[in-house]
Order: sequence, then C-alpha cells, then structure tokens
Amino acid sequence: MAVAPPIEVTEMLRAWRQGDQEAFARLTSLVETELHHLAQRYMRNEPAGHTLQPTALINEAWVRLIDWKNVEWQNRAHFFGVMAQVMRRVLVDHARHRRAQKHGGDVLRVSLSGAEEAAHEPGADVLALNDALNTLALFDPRKSQIVELRFFGGLTEEEAADALQISLRTLQREWSLARAWLYNELNPS
Repeated sequence: MAVAPPIEVTEMLRAWRQGDQEAFARLTSLVETELHHLAQRYMRNEPAGHTLQPTALINEAWVRLIDWKNVEWQNRAHFFGVMAQVMRRVLVDHARHRRAQKHGGDVLRVSLSGAEEAAHEPGADVLALNDALNTLALFDPRKSQIVELRFFGGLTEEEAADALQISLRTLQREWSLARAWLYNELNPS
C-alpha cells in the first residue's frame, strides 16, 4: 500500500481548513489509496451481500467530513483516525437503516419463510461492536479511541500513540486491555 507522506498530508489538511479548495483536491488524490484500503478492511468485516461498496463508503465519509470545518487537523494520523470514525458511523447508520427496513421500515410484505434469515441480519456485528465501543467510551474514552485508531483506522501502534500523544508502551498496554475487554463484551459466556 502506498502511504502518503505525513508532512504533505498535514500541509494539505491545514491548507484545506483555511479554505484552499485546491488543497482539498490534492489531499483526496494523496490519500485515495489508503482510504480505499481502509474501506476494504471495513467491508471485509461486513456480512456477504452488503449493499454498500468501499467506494461508496469513502464517498459518504467525505460528504460527512466536509461539514467538519472547525477541525484543528494535527497530522496524518489524526486525519485517518477521524476518517475511520466517520466510516464506522456510516456503516452503523447503514446497518440501522437495513435493520429498520427488515423490521417494517419500508417493507410491504414479510413471509414466514424469512423468519430464519432475520436471525442473521446483515450489519448485526457492526452494531454490536459499535454498542460495545460506546460502552467502553463511557468508562475509558482513551481505550475506545485506541480501538478506533488501530482496528478501524489501520494506524500502526506508533502512529496511534503519536495521534493520542501517549507513549508507545502505554498504547500497547491499553490496546491489549481494550481487545480483551471487547472480546469479553462481544462473546459473553
């Protein structure tokens, strides 16, 4: 995967925040490949037959991000952390919409033979993970951020530690604890 130079990404982010639309265009082309890999990673965790494609996920994330005019972009890691969070929200919203449709949102008929399929609803995993992360954020926001940066954002341990301004060892310890907590939360005995 081609990684955009951190300094160049940071410069484009700051120029974009100051209203330079050409910087936005350069930024999108600079980070396009990495965002596509990030979106593909997200989509691998979705059930087969998911109606959202990686490119659509990226486009929706950009649309939502454009409204974030007051973000003080720190660096490349901060940008990818925010994009990971926005992509997660897009997937959660998409899963909720699909669930609402399956439970009478805009469905006209429901057959009894479809009852078994309802037990394996698309997007249920992303909703469970989202709920677990929200619970984690209530009592340990930093661990929740670490999960977003590492798991969803695809950042290395070093990049995540830099984005959160903590030591690498602290990040490694908290990442390990967060994974264990999430495992227990998502796999009750």
